Amino acid sequence: MKLPDFLKNINLPKMRLPRRVDLERLLIVSSAALVVVLALRGGGEAQTTMVYEEPPLTTQTAAVSALDDIEMVSTVCWYEDGDGYLVPVTRQIPMQDGIAKATLALMVESAENDLAAARMGLTNVIPEGVTIDLDISGGKARVDMSAQALNCANAEEELLMVQGTAAALCCFETVEEVTFLFDGQKRSQLTHGTDVSGVFTADSVNVESVATLAQSDYADAVQLYFPSASGRMLVPVTRTVFSPADLSTAILELMKGPKTDSGLESPVPGKCGVKSVTVKNGVATIDFTEEFAQIAQNSDGGHQAVQAVLFTASQFPGVEKVSILVEGKPFHQEPQTATTWVNLADEVMAQYPGVIEID
Repeated sequence: MKLPDFLKNINLPKMRLPRRVDLERLLIVSSAALVVVLALRGGGEAQTTMVYEEPPLTTQTAAVSALDDIEMVSTVCWYEDGDGYLVPVTRQIPMQDGIAKATLALMVESAENDLAAARMGLTNVIPEGVTIDLDISGGKARVDMSAQALNCANAEEELLMVQGTAAALCCFETVEEVTFLFDGQKRSQLTHGTDVSGVFTADSVNVESVATLAQSDYADAVQLYFPSASGRMLVPVTRTVFSPADLSTAILELMKGPKTDSGLESPVPGKCGVKSVTVKNGVATIDFTEEFAQIAQNSDGGHQAVQAVLFTASQFPGVEKVSILVEGKPFHQEPQTATTWVNLADEVMAQYPGVIEID
């Protein structure tokens, strides 16, 4: 099982031009408006054609335009939300050597990083002042965190730190598992007792608690995506299953919805069922009962529900696209690409009520 290979670009954040440039535009717009008034007062006998000329390229506008020449890449950072879940957010950063290390640097508490996270209603998971050495080879990443990583306030913060770091690294195709050093030393436990002696993988985030059950030869885990209570983001949840951890099992578990005390929402109507699940030539075809069509009445037109299905399905090797059917009829005209980015940063910020414009 692997984490979805998310892929979609994010628009650059909106930038306000300097006030001198705004004044130039204001003068141009005002002059144009005056021409329109004069034309209207002429009784319509003469038609006036306005030609808009771009203002000269000033130093300020040149600096803004230069951003278009910077090659940007998408990466996934992991944050903590208000309910204590690890949430992936796709951000765009300049192309550079060491993208994986640069990604982790965005997750360290600092004035700049904390502001970026706060604009999405999230918090960073790596303590302030932590520096990171990173070695990736043969699908394995070894992370050496400085001594400041031992300053987490409690065991919950320790777990979010190591799991979030591992999840961020496992989003890269070159990383399958992650081990940790702290201040150059291998440790079995952190300050508050969190076990860091083993290997961390992509399927170890937001693990649901499970009751003690009889031994089963098929005990495994699947990752499911549920909308947060606010509906702004999708939250991955790792659920233990006692049957083969395949696509059919994952979709059936998704239909069951999140745990009642989870604070998460079900992506589909309560009575929705699954008629069949098949995979052929890279396309997973999932046929839902008629209730699935009700998602079109959601405030987002069913977008989050579809995304929950796509990301849940895309964790399985060989699934490149997903075709959603309702009672045997296509819900979309074409199969949807499963390998897309989750929780785009600009979309998350746009939906968060606490966002303010900062000059």
